[in-house]
Amino acid sequence: QVQLVESGGGSVQAGESLTLSCAASGGTSNSYKIGWFRQAPGKERELVAAISGMGGSTYYPESAKGRFTISRDYAKKTVYLHISSLKPEDTAVYYCTGDPSPILNEFPLKGYWGQGTQVTVSS
Repeated sequence: QVQLVESGGGSVQAGESLTLSCAASGGTSNSYKIGWFRQAPGKERELVAAISGMGGSTYYPESAKGRFTISRDYAKKTVYLHISSLKPEDTAVYYCTGDPSPILNEFPLKGYWGQGTQVTVSS
């Protein structure tokens, strides 16, 4: 069993940066790959970054390359998502999810998910 808790969201101005945190608990949480998704009102949940359980391999969809950076601290069992040059269209609830399979860009909907953290970007 893995529990995930996101934090770090808030209201920011366009152009600013923000770092979100995903704290994991559970005996095998460090071996799970972690993904960051976001969901804006009226839109589908989309993957913006993922990091492997061991080795630290990362994945970004084309739409997220350049402004999103994912990293993890194994000692703290925490995965971070740094977003730079925020835009109003980045406004969404950001979720982290964990999964034991090694395929970086695939996460089951019924896997382990956090409760989400709201990011609001004003122009």
